[in-house]
Amino acid sequence: MRRGNRRAEREGGNAIVEFALVATFLVSLLMGTFSIGMTLTRSVQAGVVSRDAGAMFMRYVDFTLTENKDILVRLANGMGMTATGGRGLVVMTQLTKIGDAQCVAGGLTPTTCPNNGQYVVVKRVSVGNTAIYTTTYGNPDASVIRSDGTIIASNFLNSASVRAPAFGSVMALNDGEFAYISEAYFQTPEITLPGYNNNTYVYQRNIF
Repeated sequence: MRRGNRRAEREGGNAIVEFALVATFLVSLLMGTFSIGMTLTRSVQAGVVSRDAGAMFMRYVDFTLTENKDILVRLANGMGMTATGGRGLVVMTQLTKIGDAQCVAGGLTPTTCPNNGQYVVVKRVSVGNTAIYTTTYGNPDASVIRSDGTIIASNFLNSASVRAPAFGSVMALNDGEFAYISEAYFQTPEITLPGYNNNTYVYQRNIF
């Protein structure tokens, strides 16, 4: 009996060591599963916000008005975004490609039109915290954006700041055609796991 007890004690010690070794792997697996699951949930919600914002933006809903900004804030419920700050940002952009006809309509000749052949921003509206994300689809100087988000022809034909060359690699437009882009960016600190998954965020884009 004493010999059997000693054997059981040794085996019990081995089991603890084996569990400790396996637990390290299982904890990492559990953390990864949690992170991926939460990221997927947040990404789906960000997709809804981006899609609905873009659908309304292309129908000329004015998101410079407080009541319309509040619609996006409600769509992003639980994501920590406010109309002018928080952990989220929705960027809506109307783009066009400038051609000879657009230059002539603006009182310029094709050869004296600085933005001829360029993709340019003609409207930009942002809702949320503009400090957390910078879009790659043009960043016009604040001085050329009017209070309703629009940019007048003399500026989008002449100003270099309204150009959005990166859009050309995403979609090709004919001269004078428009594209509407909505981008939703949300920081997700609730998914951050120190030493495992840092600086987390979700991003979604829709083009109409």
